[in-house]
Amino acid sequence: MNSAGSFGLGLGFGLTPTAVIQVTNLSSAVTSEQMRTLFSFLGEIEELRLYPPDNAPLAFSSKVCYVKFRDPSSVGVAQHLTNTVFIDRALIVVPCAEDD
Repeated sequence: MNSAGSFGLGLGFGLTPTAVIQVTNLSSAVTSEQMRTLFSFLGEIEELRLYPPDNAPLAFSSKVCYVKFRDPSSVGVAQHLTNTVFIDRALIVVPCAEDD
């Protein structure tokens, strides 16, 4: 445990735990409802954004999703879903700075 009272990397960068993950390599068929259902098992979701959105008029080969959890500890759990095949692709889940 570090001086901030949380578990984190002691790299000297002043890193604070993030509550946001970026999920890439998503199938173009995935919907925001499917993503919400998948990640809601890991913690309470504060905000979820899927790009391009479900109602986009153009077809895309892949999508990206940002999930903000209420509790930053859910981020570590969510990272364990990396390489899990969802629909037809292996997910890539990484922590993401909340300011971005």
